[in-house]
Amino acid sequence: MRAISQRALGLAWVVPALVLVGVFVYLPLVQNFGFSTLKWDIYSGEQEFVGLENYRKLLDDPVFWSSLLNNAMYAVISIVFQVFGALLLAALIESIRGDRWRRALRAVYFIPSAISLTVAGLLFYFIYEPNLGLLNHALAAVGLGEYAQAWLGQESTAMPAVIAMSQWQGFGYSTLLFAVAIQRIPSEIYGAAALDGTGPVRRFFQVTLPLVREMTGLMTMVTISGAFQVFNEVMVMTSGGPDNSTQVLGTWLYRSGFVRNNFGYAAAVATVIFVITLGIAMAQLWVTRRRRVEW
Repeated sequence: MRAISQRALGLAWVVPALVLVGVFVYLPLVQNFGFSTLKWDIYSGEQEFVGLENYRKLLDDPVFWSSLLNNAMYAVISIVFQVFGALLLAALIESIRGDRWRRALRAVYFIPSAISLTVAGLLFYFIYEPNLGLLNHALAAVGLGEYAQAWLGQESTAMPAVIAMSQWQGFGYSTLLFAVAIQRIPSEIYGAAALDGTGPVRRFFQVTLPLVREMTGLMTMVTISGAFQVFNEVMVMTSGGPDNSTQVLGTWLYRSGFVRNNFGYAAAVATVIFVITLGIAMAQLWVTRRRRVEW
């Protein structure tokens, strides 16, 4: 009886959380899939069941594919800078002997991460401004004025410019997380490596890199997942332009639903985003579980 009462008490604590998760997470997911089977004019309230027609249109939509490609490019560049670049920078910072310098550098690199994406987007919007922007003036000042251009006004440079802003904003946060992971490595291991005559480069590859692989895997998955949920920076800086060249899945979802008044199609895009992020989360859980078994 006592075991049953303890189990009932445990369920009593868990049930409210399950209800909240079900109502605010799983129910909207099911509803969203239902909405994706409709042709829905939200302003007039007219709804028409079209089955999987929205998904067929999605596969034939060149803007959807270019948006998906932009998200993929965003993910690849973010992995290079916010995972491997941040790990290298964290290793360099933690190799500095002076504790005061290490703390100062951590703070300097973390400051951009404390700025909201909206504010950072507006800041870089003015930096990229072709006539009064800081970037073009800086290029002219060092004799590279021929490279000055409308960075956000050209299809070839708009998306790289947006991604560059995002890397600047998130780089410090990733560096700080890797710095914490490196600090958790016992100093005796580095001492033993130094006694063996291992140089700093070999210590990085033979000691630091293997011992922070769990954080590296976690940051890789989080970075990829975040890259497919990008929204704020694109909306603030370009709103998907010029000529839809900077559309990502999030902004195309917004434009389809609130500008083109096609909420069924927008729900289909949302379903694709969910499937992608769910796949990334499942991969993360599988990799984490496998590593724990290996250890």
